[in-house]
Amino acid sequence: MRVKLLFIGDIVGNPGRKAVQRLLPGLRERHGVDVVVANGENAAGGNGITPETAAEIFSGGADVITTGDHLWDQKEVSELLDAEPRFLRPLNYPPGTPGQGSLVLEREGLPPLGVLNLQGQVFMREMENPFLAAQAEVKKIQSRAPVILVDFHAEATSEKIAMARMLDGQVSAVIGTHTHVQTADEQIFPGGTAFLCDAGFTGPHDSVLGREVEPVVERFLTYRPQRFHVAKGRVLLQGVMVEVDGATGRAVSIERVSEPLVSA
Repeated sequence: MRVKLLFIGDIVGNPGRKAVQRLLPGLRERHGVDVVVANGENAAGGNGITPETAAEIFSGGADVITTGDHLWDQKEVSELLDAEPRFLRPLNYPPGTPGQGSLVLEREGLPPLGVLNLQGQVFMREMENPFLAAQAEVKKIQSRAPVILVDFHAEATSEKIAMARMLDGQVSAVIGTHTHVQTADEQIFPGGTAFLCDAGFTGPHDSVLGREVEPVVERFLTYRPQRFHVAKGRVLLQGVMVEVDGATGRAVSIERVSEPLVSA
């Protein structure tokens, strides 16, 4: 059987959450989506995530929420890490960090789906080695989940491509997040792993990566600290659709998504 996965790029603030709630049900129905994974690390005012903002994303139709380097921006995230089984933080945090970096989702009529969340090292704060963490975790969950999706939250394109090349044939998809700029390099590697360097972001696009333009420009002009509020205006839900052979775990198609939210 074929399994259709939708991955939603970084959800930014209230506009991004509204886009998920209003657009995701239709996307699921029109495309026959089986499972939705969404990166929610910027869901709360553009910085971090809270139980309330996570609940909005889940109620909109997401099955799993992943995160990244803004995980700790809201202190309430500890409630999600302690009690929400559908919530992931990067796997390669030090031992003893609350929460989980992977899960296996089981749904009636579908093969088990493994979801793995990793954070990069290049141009980012120092973490445990994501490549070693990925190798060990994939090996651990492969026997339980024929289909595996990886959210690699990283800055450098080389690091993301290298991760996908290393995991080619071992996982169904490696999707990059973090830069908020959707790339046009979607492809399926020889071993059957679908790859996209960055899924983009879900939120206001008349902006600088989801933030108001003027304070960001002012920061570059003057070097002075500025408050980067979430922007308004044109909103897109961005991400990627991956279809997978449920028996082999090999991707059979990959397609970028960029869906506009039309104001009521």
